[in-house]
This record gives sequence, structure tokens and C-alpha cells, in this order.
Amino acid sequence: MKVVIVGGVAGGMSAATRLRRLDESAEIVVLERGAHVSFANCGLPYYVGGVIEEREALLLQTPESLAARFRLDVRVRHEAVEIDPAARTVLVRDLTSGTQSLESYDELVLSTGASAIVPPLPGAERALVLRDVADVDRLADAVGRVRTAVVVGAGFIGVEMAENLTRRGISTTVVERGDQVLGPLDPEMAAPVAAEMRGHGIRLETGVELERIDTESVTLSDQRVVPAELVVMAIGVRPESSLARAAGLDIGSGGGIVVDEQLRTSAPHIYAVGDVVQKRDAVSGQGALVPLANAANRQGRSVADVIAGLPVVDPPAQGTAIVGVFELTAAMTGWSEKRLLAAGRPFRALHAHPMAHAGYYPGARALSIKLLVDPETDEILGAQAVGGDGVDKRIDVLATAMAGGIRASRLLDLELAYAPQFGSAKDPVNMLGYMADNLRTGGLRTAQWHEVDKAVANGAQLVDVRSPGEFAGGSVPGARNIPLDELRARADEIPAGPILAFCQVGQRGNSATRLLTQLGRDAVNLDGGYRTWHAATTG
Repeated sequence: MKVVIVGGVAGGMSAATRLRRLDESAEIVVLERGAHVSFANCGLPYYVGGVIEEREALLLQTPESLAARFRLDVRVRHEAVEIDPAARTVLVRDLTSGTQSLESYDELVLSTGASAIVPPLPGAERALVLRDVADVDRLADAVGRVRTAVVVGAGFIGVEMAENLTRRGISTTVVERGDQVLGPLDPEMAAPVAAEMRGHGIRLETGVELERIDTESVTLSDQRVVPAELVVMAIGVRPESSLARAAGLDIGSGGGIVVDEQLRTSAPHIYAVGDVVQKRDAVSGQGALVPLANAANRQGRSVADVIAGLPVVDPPAQGTAIVGVFELTAAMTGWSEKRLLAAGRPFRALHAHPMAHAGYYPGARALSIKLLVDPETDEILGAQAVGGDGVDKRIDVLATAMAGGIRASRLLDLELAYAPQFGSAKDPVNMLGYMADNLRTGGLRTAQWHEVDKAVANGAQLVDVRSPGEFAGGSVPGARNIPLDELRARADEIPAGPILAFCQVGQRGNSATRLLTQLGRDAVNLDGGYRTWHAATTG
């Protein structure tokens, strides 16, 4: 059996090495148009920033090392330019010599990845992108010669690039046409990230677009001019599916190659994996583009199993992602509230701000966690977390629970590792379970931060149950302060009508709401408390 793999990075190389472990007799040819294979894509921004000091640390394997260990025929600087599915051949161009040749195959795997989007703006040829080792070499050379930079796009890569340019002492501006950084997050969860970036000197320009790139500056859509000796495009990627399209393979609406649960394309004996394929979304079941390294590596292994005759079903994609931003971490899995609203799908939102570990143990910092739940089935639809230590493990637990079909209210039953330096006896994930169970059973009613104005317009009384000192430090406009410990005795001070109670993070508000409800009042708790409202409304 001869297997040709087009693309020698995450998905392609995972497929090649796994297939060799399964079949020593197979002939395996890997075609990579770049000069490097099996490099660490996700480490590229940190080499630019000097966090990773040695370029060689990014180069995990070479054609020679892969040949020695796995007997792979890896050909760099070789581009697949045309596929003939009927003849089972690939036309290959040697980019060094310019010669072309035909390569036959029994099975073909496409792992052509995705390319950075560069809009056709005046001066766009001056912009740099970051997708491979050649890109990082250009950027690493540039950062030693510039004092100002503009990063276009405030997604995960854009935020990483802005941080690493700032670490190099470069005055950095981020331009984002949306109204927030990290668009996949909901606004109240992205607000602390924006504050962290501004706190380290990064200038954020949201709600504007790039209009033109000049010699040492850029012009924005509102005609302001921003200094930019260096311009980095990080507005997203698109699947590199032109080779598959030209071969007549089915392509999805977003440009990704359509594959089945065994990663087969619409053409016999041709498979596709990684960023180039359209994946199945875990929430909707519909096709979606999810360009993540772990998915590419997993699919590379899976396609090798399929070719070797093993039973495999490619799982749906949740889009679990994480990013570090100076001293802050932000992570997510599944869908956001914005996405659920746009799709018209019912949901419940829960906000919690627990300590990452026991508050009495030194160094405890608060996390902000958001859980999105189907109100009928109690299914976890998505989660987001922002904070310092502990964000990664909480989002990983929630992503695992989501993948395993664990219902939101059953998070309270999870037996998670506890010692005071690592967590709490009631872990933040358990706390989300308690909250979800209260909502599911009707023991608690909540309102969201963006529903406050509407509640007040409908006659609700805002009651801040924090201490007078906390209240003096800032509160929701129009709220009256009745501390929780005084609420029983002073409940009759609250005028008749609905009550929206709140505290700092929601816990005391929960107790106040239950007390008021049992006193016969129509009360709801502000989910996530003043902290969530303040983050969302002040940016």
C-alpha cells in the first residue's frame, strides 16, 4: 500500500507516524511545500517575543530524523499542484528545481491546513502574517528594527502577538473591527482581558477597520493615523482547499473540505484532516470550521487508523481554546451566549467568581467562570473562564464534562482533587453544579447583567446587600443598600413590587433572594453580582 500525504505539519505528520506504527510495510510519502515539517505552530508568537529563545526549539523533527525513525519519505519544498482522483495520481512540483512529476497513490490524505487572511488594502504587501517558520523568521528580523507596531485583529493569535511585541519593548496598537477583544468570548468575559492589555501599555482600537497601510503608519476607517513601522495581520484564516476544489471534491459553505465520520472526502481513496476540513459542531451538529492544533493532531491519528482498517468515528468539535495574556488566562469551550442568541437557541447563563484555590491559602486569586446550559435538558452548551492560576484545569474539566454528556447540575457530584493550594472543598466546577441545580429545580431565579435596565424600567427595586463599605466603593445606579445581615429586620423598607437583589459575585444575593422570596416578595438574584455587571458595563 502506498499512501501519499499532502502537508507535513500537525495533521499530516500525525497521520504519517501513526500509520507507520500500524503498518511497517506501507510506503508513506509526505509532500510539504514549505521548508520545514513538524514544527511548533503554537510556539511561533513566543519566539517573536523572546520567551522561546532558540529557534531550533520550534523544529520538532526533520526529514532526516523522520526517515531514520519511521522510514518516511518526507519531501520538503514539494508542492502538490493537481490531483487526478480517477487515475489516483498527484502532480508534484519541486519548488527548488521547478520540475514536475506524477506521484501515484493507493490512499491520499490532504492536510493542507489554512492560510492567513490578508485583505486587499492599499499597502497590504507590507503586512506580515504568522503561520510557519518562514513567517516567524521575517517577524523575528523585523522586531529588532522597529519601535511601533499595529496588530490587525484581536482574536487569539492577535492577542498573543500584541503581548509578545510589547514584551520586546515595541509600542503596540491592536485594531479590531468588532467591539471587543477575543470575539468568541462574551463581552463581560472579554472585558478583563482588554483591561489587562491596556494595563501593559497596549492601545486598543475597537469598532474600527484598517483602511490603508502606509510606509510607517496605518490609516483607520475613521481617518485617524496610527504609527506602525510593523504591521501584523491576524484577522483569521481560511482553509487551503483550492487543491481539493480543483479535483472536484465537495467543499462546504465556509470553504472547508467536506468529510464523513471516517474523514473520507467525496472522492474514493481521498481523505482530509486538520484545518482544511469542515468539522461537525458539538452543539449544533452542523458543519463548522474549527482550526485548532489538537483537533488536527487527533484527526491525523484517526485517519491513519481508518486507512489501516481500524474502527474510528471522528468526534464533533467543541472549539476548546485558551490564551495567556500577561498575568491573565482566558479560555472557552462550546458556544458563547452571543452565538446562542444569534441562533435563537434557548439557554441559561450562570456566572461565578470563586477563588482559584482556598481563600485562606496565600496567593488566592478570583476566577470568573461562565456556564451556558440548555434549560430543558440541562446539557452544557458552553463555558468560559478568565483569571490567573486554575483557568486551564476548570475549562478542561468543563470541556470533558460537555464531551461526556454530564449534565450541568451533576457537576456538583464530580470528585475533584482538593488541597488548599490547588482548589477548595467545593471546587469552582462543583459550585457551578450547585448553581445549575438551583436553577433547574426552581430554587433560584436570576437576571443577567444586560437585563438590569429593563428590570428597572419595569419597576424593579435594586437592592445591594453588600456591606456599606462595598456599597460606597461603587454600585449599580439607583440601588439602595441593605446589608444581608440586616435584611430580615429591614425588608419592609423595600417598596412593593419586584426586587432585583445583588451582591459582589452572586452568593449573598442568592441568600437574599431566598429570604425575600420566603417573605412573600417577588425577588430575583443578579447573576454574577456587581462584579459581572461592572466588568460588562465599564469595559
